[in-house]
Amino acid sequence: MSWFRRDPPNTVSAWGYKFVLTDEHLTLDQMNPAKQRWDYLGEKALNRLNEISPPPPRSTKKPSEGKEPFPDEEKQPTPEVKPKRDLYAIFRDNAEKDEVLQELWQQVNTVPEWVDWEQIARGQDVFYRYGGPVLTGLAYQSLLGGLGAARVTEVLSRTGGFSVDVARNRLFETTQYLLQCTKSLEAIQPGGEGWAATIRVRLLHATVRNRIMKLAATRPEYFDTEKLGVPINNMDCVGTIVSFSSALIWISLPRQGIYLRPQEIEDYTALWRYIAYVIGCPVEGLLETKEQSKRILDSIMMHEIAPTRTSQILANNVIRSLQDQPPGYASSDFLCAGARWLNGNELCDALALPKPSIYYTALMAGQCIFFGFWCYTNRMNKSTDQKKLVVLRDIFWKIIVKGGLKGEETSFDFKYVPEYSIMTEMGGVEEAKLSKKEIEIASLKWLLMGVAVVSVVGFVVTKASLLGGRVAVWGVKSAWSMLQT
Repeated sequence: MSWFRRDPPNTVSAWGYKFVLTDEHLTLDQMNPAKQRWDYLGEKALNRLNEISPPPPRSTKKPSEGKEPFPDEEKQPTPEVKPKRDLYAIFRDNAEKDEVLQELWQQVNTVPEWVDWEQIARGQDVFYRYGGPVLTGLAYQSLLGGLGAARVTEVLSRTGGFSVDVARNRLFETTQYLLQCTKSLEAIQPGGEGWAATIRVRLLHATVRNRIMKLAATRPEYFDTEKLGVPINNMDCVGTIVSFSSALIWISLPRQGIYLRPQEIEDYTALWRYIAYVIGCPVEGLLETKEQSKRILDSIMMHEIAPTRTSQILANNVIRSLQDQPPGYASSDFLCAGARWLNGNELCDALALPKPSIYYTALMAGQCIFFGFWCYTNRMNKSTDQKKLVVLRDIFWKIIVKGGLKGEETSFDFKYVPEYSIMTEMGGVEEAKLSKKEIEIASLKWLLMGVAVVSVVGFVVTKASLLGGRVAVWGVKSAWSMLQT
């Protein structure tokens, strides 16, 4: 029985995630150099764009009352959020006029030989075939669990983008990007909507990196690059790609009872390999195959996940920003149950997430029953599967963009500007609101249905066993009687 199965030699458990350590896994010493490297071409292009179209001036405000400012804080400008530039549009319109911009333009427009567009399209379909558990995994495990990576949270904290007031919107913006990249094959091909969004994110990364590095140049204590690495470095980018791909394949979905078919794993990994290429993330020797991508996931779980107080602040802010909000109106307890279901108690304890009651854990089981039933039944029928892919593309866009973002698509501009005085703080606990709690009601229904089905099956099996036993006894008695006569 599997209960008594022993782990193979060299099995490592990192925050409840087990894998077999091999010589091909990266050690911490092998990972460290990538933390001091970054997207040089993207940064050079950003500098040229700033020369062509300088950033709008930022007005100054006095430092917030009740906070102890740095000695020269009065002299530092604090931004007012008034984005006026579309860096992608400026880049596109000037690509043929400037040597640096032309180099980047040629790079992102060149399709590598290893790209198979039919495979990329199949990878996009994987996202919607398992849409519900995919979005659940991205929210609870990739985002919340990813906040356990201490170095990454130090960058996020300095943007202020994960305070309670804006964390929910930030999550919707990230999901919008994923929907743009998977909307259609044309969307991710050069010139498409998802392709352009990827370049926007690439330029945004360079902008945030530049800003933090400039602040650290005058105040080294603001961001320790020797200890934390360069902001948004190559290893951070690789980790982000892995969190959207391998972490989903090997952690998030299996913990919800969903297992991709081998070809689906190949296809989904290929999709994110191409996105990594366009966004300026190194792929050679790191993300070329599903095996390489999984080994990167293993190494990150072993070496990079080390929650700090900052990790705890950001993780709890995410929970508070989502509780009792549409579309699901999930309570804080249900959200924490989901986080613990997908990340395990060890990591969630380190993130200081509250422990929900067994009732909410049972509701999460009900949600997994629902996901498993619909995902497995739909994928067995090709016609039904194709209809589901079309419907979910439309539904997700309406929920995330038209609902969550109120129809205002983000262009990934520089809204969350790092400043000396900005550090994300723990948000307050709001009074619980009366709400529909639709997702909890649905999960309860499916839990009860699951229990009912198991009970009926168990009853039938038991009755059949008893009946079979009686028939066997009767047969033995009859045979014995015949022998006696």
